[in-house]
Amino acid sequence: MTFVDLKDIRVSYDGKQDILKDLSISMEKGELVSLLGPSGCGKTTTLRVIAGLIKPNDGSFELDDEELTKVPVHKRNFGMVFQSYALFPHLTIAENVAFGLKLRKESKAAMQEKVAKMLEVCGLENLGDRYPKQLSGGQRQRVALARALIIEPKLLLLDEPLSNLDAKLRVAMRIEIKRIQQQLGITTVFVTHDQEECFSISDKVAIMNNGVIEQYDSPEKIYRLPKTKFVAHFIGFENFFDVKKTAEGQYSSVGGQVFTTTNPEPATAEIVATIRPEDIEIVPESVDDSIEGTVVVRTFLGKSYQYEVQTSLGKLLVNGTSEQIYETEATIHLAFPADKLVILEK
Repeated sequence: MTFVDLKDIRVSYDGKQDILKDLSISMEKGELVSLLGPSGCGKTTTLRVIAGLIKPNDGSFELDDEELTKVPVHKRNFGMVFQSYALFPHLTIAENVAFGLKLRKESKAAMQEKVAKMLEVCGLENLGDRYPKQLSGGQRQRVALARALIIEPKLLLLDEPLSNLDAKLRVAMRIEIKRIQQQLGITTVFVTHDQEECFSISDKVAIMNNGVIEQYDSPEKIYRLPKTKFVAHFIGFENFFDVKKTAEGQYSSVGGQVFTTTNPEPATAEIVATIRPEDIEIVPESVDDSIEGTVVVRTFLGKSYQYEVQTSLGKLLVNGTSEQIYETEATIHLAFPADKLVILEK
């Protein structure tokens, strides 16, 4: 059953250019959904519409079948965590976490019980008497998360909450966020521009581009089967070449090279083929439908090598094992497995 429902949301700041263009997205209760995309794509604007910080020009927002489009932010009962932790430096950690409860005028006993439980959930049980300046970045982020969660929000909104942390802390904190989110079963919207971060914790991902959602699906499906060239390029596909359809599951390049795919095929006539560097196979010359290429550049990746190969399709990036190493100017042959070749909308 749909819990969060955005329908035909349009946002324009100057009345001329739309930041969001008829955006629609639905989320199930208990899901962690990420909005992923480059700067300026509209992901933070979408989050602010949900939060009530921005009123859309058109469209509607419902939560649990309740219309909230015109409900002010302070009446939405949402928890929010932003890039800056916004902790009160003169309050202890326990007092920071209890802030929302204090505004609601809850009893002292109830506040103490809830704060103790939330500090434990967020791994802060021994830090309640400290002040923000005495904590690490990761600990302060947990305090901000605990403060957002203690009011038992209907929805948790996270806007690039890990961007101020170093790489190691980011990995640890994204695991913590997923653990806490699953433990509490809270529906969460997470904004990020980091693909790895997003894919590691999300139930669903919305890839955004210029105010629209280009693809909304599970991380696994988006990783394996992007629908458009923009999505494929954004999530790491690097080899693209023009093809035309000749039969069901069969395509040919401008030079007449034949390709087959077992993956879903788009209905549009404007198509392009793509495949990841690690999915192209270096094969013997005798393999049917393989193409010949010349190694132009070789790069060491640690466990393997990557080659830039000049072919009739243009330059392709190909990953090879360390068991067989090819020198520059070497001639190699490449095969494109049918289950790895993806046909996209241009």
